[in-house]
Amino acid sequence: MALPPTDTVKIRDVLRRAQQRARDLERTQQVQIGEDLYCRIAPGGSRFLLFSLDDTPDHATAEAIAQGLGFRTPEYGWHQGETLRSLTVVDAAAGPFPAPPPGPQAESSGTPNTDESSGGPPSS
Repeated sequence: MALPPTDTVKIRDVLRRAQQRARDLERTQQVQIGEDLYCRIAPGGSRFLLFSLDDTPDHATAEAIAQGLGFRTPEYGWHQGETLRSLTVVDAAAGPFPAPPPGPQAESSGTPNTDESSGGPPSS
């Protein structure tokens, strides 16, 4: 039995589907958009994080993704995690975002949950 032919899907369609799933499910959706480039779309679909495992993502790619997702007023920033530097994008036109719910100061592993939970200033 022969395999079906390759089906080409536009990256904009994939990103918009992930954005809609982030809205519908209220869960982060991650899309691999290159060999070493990933986009995490936050619940609600108005924020995303662009990261690479071996490199720093470029601003032009973030602009193209923001345009593909229909962001009207994208604001760009950087997030420095323990091992990765990620480009963050928020659609300011989407309105104010609610504060995250209060949570435990540490995960069950005993490591801090976020930079803010450490009591010190976030590293940027």
